[in-house]
Amino acid sequence: EITSLLSLYDGQFSGEQEIRVNSPFWILNIPSEEMARGLMKRTVCAKSIFELWGHGRSAGELYASLKSYPTDKMLPYLQSDSTYKVHIHTFNKTLTQAQKIKKIDALEFLPFKGKVSLKNPEHIFWILEDYGMDPNNVPEEPFHLYFGRWIADGQRELIESYSVKKRHFIGNTSMDACLSFIMANHGRVKPNDVVYDPFVGTGGLLISSAHFGAYVCGTDIDYNTIHGLGKASRKNQKWRGPDENIRANLRQYGLEKYYLDALVSDSSRPIWRKGMLFDAIITDPPYGIREATRRTGSQKETVKSAERSTENHIFVSSSYHLSDIFFDLLKFAAEYLVMGGRLVYWLPIYRPEYTEEIIPRHPCLKLISNCEQMLSSHTSRRLITMEKVKEFKDQDQNSYLLDGQYMPYRGHNSFREKYFSGVTKRIAKEEKDNQK
Repeated sequence: EITSLLSLYDGQFSGEQEIRVNSPFWILNIPSEEMARGLMKRTVCAKSIFELWGHGRSAGELYASLKSYPTDKMLPYLQSDSTYKVHIHTFNKTLTQAQKIKKIDALEFLPFKGKVSLKNPEHIFWILEDYGMDPNNVPEEPFHLYFGRWIADGQRELIESYSVKKRHFIGNTSMDACLSFIMANHGRVKPNDVVYDPFVGTGGLLISSAHFGAYVCGTDIDYNTIHGLGKASRKNQKWRGPDENIRANLRQYGLEKYYLDALVSDSSRPIWRKGMLFDAIITDPPYGIREATRRTGSQKETVKSAERSTENHIFVSSSYHLSDIFFDLLKFAAEYLVMGGRLVYWLPIYRPEYTEEIIPRHPCLKLISNCEQMLSSHTSRRLITMEKVKEFKDQDQNSYLLDGQYMPYRGHNSFREKYFSGVTKRIAKEEKDNQK
């Protein structure tokens, strides 16, 4: 998420910063404080951002780093007519109040001239100490120390204010608010973008994009979900109410003006005119666990798509293999995304069999990131972000069939069986070893 937002705001990781997954602190190079504030207005992963004045692997290194920081950059925040306070945050360790005061007093060499104000200070400074990630092996001294001026906090409160628990219209697979905002940030959604979800469901992913000022639309094969009909997913409620629909969800958050429409449509048979229509495609395809994977047409493909039941508005449908879902999705994104537009989607994985090679590819799309969310000891799903880097040509239509990489993707089709099976990781590993 941070990497995507940095590319949106022309920032980057510091040259001396090794991107460590196991570190709670990152050093970034951002051109201006205004851009830093803009980044923090978007992120739900980062807690706060600071102007770094000094850092080191020991207290001595930190103090030396602070003494070498340009005084002219400090002085605007240390004037005699200003107020300030100093906070201490320790990661993976709790300090006593006496220890905190001792560490703050050790900074007396800094030219603070203002008055201390604990309730309403103009400037807030932080000492940050990193004691590692292992709660069972906490070191006496921190691995790294940082000191800086607080600039802004992230948007963690959005997770609560957009919580699915409080949402008007939900379904079996409504996306968690935190994850939906992370996906919108991966997609680099901006004001006035057009964002599309081909498996829209109850529209959870549209809400986060609309929050960032994008116009949103979606399609789904399920007539009842699009129109808010049928049985409710909420506990102690049998049927959906008269105003339970996607539009009502956006209205709940004051975002209705960004809602274009949601249509009943089969994602395997695009309904859109040719051309680059969407700035981002953000979606969560069905895995066959809580929602069925289906498309129009009978198993023998003899029933015309126009034939449908007039009673329940559902097309005669056939199974839609996961491998086909993902290839159709990539092909659609390659054709309908604008240049530089992003596709963000979840890919379910059976972990004992996972390799990088099973990530679906397309010559028009570049893989940007691949992040894992654990579902169980043997299954997970990976958040895949891809960016359109090449114009779509007719010869790209079925390009994935031209090489020998298609067969490994067939493993996605049995994800449901593997998810519910009692096969252990050991057996799966033995089978994999036997195939080598």
